[in-house]
Amino acid sequence: MADDNVVYVGSKKGSMDYVLAVVTQFNKGSDEVFLKARGGAISRAVDTAEITKNRFLKDLEILDIETETEELENEDGSTSNVSSISIRLGKSG
Repeated sequence: MADDNVVYVGSKKGSMDYVLAVVTQFNKGSDEVFLKARGGAISRAVDTAEITKNRFLKDLEILDIETETEELENEDGSTSNVSSISIRLGKSG
């Protein structure tokens, strides 16, 4: 997976900003685009995939979804578990 095919979804921008990023990647010729998000941004990544598929790229398919728990180190040296998701999108046909 090349980094230029990855859209990192955060919590500061709206879903439509990420939809535009996904559509742009496909318009540049990408066969697959990955949406990646952690924690509270997971729902925004799911929204982005669904909006893109249902409104903008009718031939888009969700090819795979992977979830995991990442262990992140806090500033005080302790660790926290954070859920993450990777959604693989591709065009059908």
